[in-house]
Amino acid sequence: MTSSADIKTRLAALRAVLASKGLDGFVVPRADAHQSEVAAPRDDCLAFITGFTGSAGLALIMAGKALIFVDGRYDIQVRHEVDQASFEVHHLHNAPIDRWMRGNATKGMQIGFDPMLINGELHNRMSNALTEVGAVLTPVADDIFDQIWKDRSLKPLCAVRAMPVSVAGETSDSKKQRVAASITQSGADIVVETLPDNIAWLLNVRGSDVPMNPVPHSFLTLSSDGTAEWFVDPRKLGNDLSTFELDNVQLSSPDAFIDRLCELASSKTAMIDPQFSPVAVRLAVEAAGGKTVSKTSPMTILKASKNAVELEGYRRCHVEDGVAVTNFLAWVLKEGREREGTANPLTELEAEAKLLAFRAEGAGFLEASFRSISASGSNAAMCHYNSAEYTNAAIDSHSPYLIDSGGQYTDGTTDVTRTLMLGTASDAVRQTYTAVLKGFLSLLMAKMPIGTQGHQLDAFARRPLWDLGLDYDHGTGHGVGHNLLIHEYPHRFAKIANPYGLEPGNIMTIEPGYYEAGQYGLRIENQVEVTAVSSKFCGFASLTLVPIDLSAVDIAKLSDEEIVYLNEYHRTVREVLSSRVKQETLAFLMEQTQAITRPQ
Repeated sequence: MTSSADIKTRLAALRAVLASKGLDGFVVPRADAHQSEVAAPRDDCLAFITGFTGSAGLALIMAGKALIFVDGRYDIQVRHEVDQASFEVHHLHNAPIDRWMRGNATKGMQIGFDPMLINGELHNRMSNALTEVGAVLTPVADDIFDQIWKDRSLKPLCAVRAMPVSVAGETSDSKKQRVAASITQSGADIVVETLPDNIAWLLNVRGSDVPMNPVPHSFLTLSSDGTAEWFVDPRKLGNDLSTFELDNVQLSSPDAFIDRLCELASSKTAMIDPQFSPVAVRLAVEAAGGKTVSKTSPMTILKASKNAVELEGYRRCHVEDGVAVTNFLAWVLKEGREREGTANPLTELEAEAKLLAFRAEGAGFLEASFRSISASGSNAAMCHYNSAEYTNAAIDSHSPYLIDSGGQYTDGTTDVTRTLMLGTASDAVRQTYTAVLKGFLSLLMAKMPIGTQGHQLDAFARRPLWDLGLDYDHGTGHGVGHNLLIHEYPHRFAKIANPYGLEPGNIMTIEPGYYEAGQYGLRIENQVEVTAVSSKFCGFASLTLVPIDLSAVDIAKLSDEEIVYLNEYHRTVREVLSSRVKQETLAFLMEQTQAITRPQ
């Protein structure tokens, strides 16, 4: 954890630079030039200037004050990590930065920003808010943090690997032609792509610039005739390019991206994703005399519909993952109980490392898909918590243990959460855990018209908690990439409107939870495949194959339909895993998957 003294020193240095430039403030997003959720160390300017390590946030540094904006997932964490004497904490969505600007900025103010780090949508909101009060949003061409971050890391330069068509299920050329057709249909000449996972999908490549995020940092333009220009450091590709599908692909330096874009866009129409493309792209196109079409990238849409080969890969890797996680849960239950009260209790960090070791035994495993949330007791109330030496808690019978984790495999990506009870649950835990399970089942069992949008389904998972006057401040689920990013756009289950309809072939998670600050946290999560149940309706089929701990569930509160569904799910888990798990895990598997009946 960064000390408050270090943060104060960094803030003073940044403010001195701003004063030299005549700026009254500067916006610091949790973003890189690709709007990545997980940034390379050199790009994590928000953590450098605030100490906040979460994956979503934004800061505004003014001469006399500083503000940080985070979403509900990090409401507890931000107050642990950030010096509240230096920063005011605001909600990223409920009290956003543009609202603050509209109410607090004054005439003549100049607020600076880096146009390669701010997406077009956020830029417009902030610019409009400042314009209303006579202030100005001012682009800053040079990287201010280079002037104050003395030991800043270099840009990542990690190897790119080809993804074989036997795993991807479609050639890069075929994908380029499909995207090109969408470009033409949208009335554009080129699409400008800055999202690394979209580029990786299009070109059938994977990378390693950031651990657990198997994509190379790069930019790309694709013309309506199917030809592409890929702005990637050639050192990442090695000397042998024959393994890559580079027909009709020109290689260029990432440093030439903006200048080259000005050449390409002159007198042409460029399709740009306003939510994810840096506003520098739009400004460059317009400066060159080109026009823009603001639209979600066709790569984002096409990538979300998995082909048959990709879907089979997900199913295969979830068997491997189910074996690893089930072996782990059995191990936690045994070790946690046996070592409780000793001088060497089982801890969050030890459990996290053990789960990684179990996964490493599985066929096709490459690395974790994100840093595991291994959380005991009150730590689990921080829904995006990561254990550290100074927070590393014992796993024991006094409170639930939450483990949210996933793996990157050669043929898919996994994400699963289970909450394990080592002892007897309190009445409060039993009541809320039962509500979380009922919400999980309600959405998992839902059938809906093809094209139904995520926000139209979100309340299915929340209703049992709402009945108790409770809720959780995060989304209910997200898309998952195919050996790509763990959070894949565009689909989401959340309260916020999501205009993208679900269809067979989409991969989602379902993960309601409940978090009692200072006491405990609960979550159950399965990864699911959207499947057709008729010509007009779809539903969800679980990919995750891991027992759900029912020891803290009030079975009497479950409906007959829910009991039948749970029993069938656990029967499948038992049949698939019983011949695969370790011998010492078998008794745990059988106990966890035994059929339940309503109490008499």
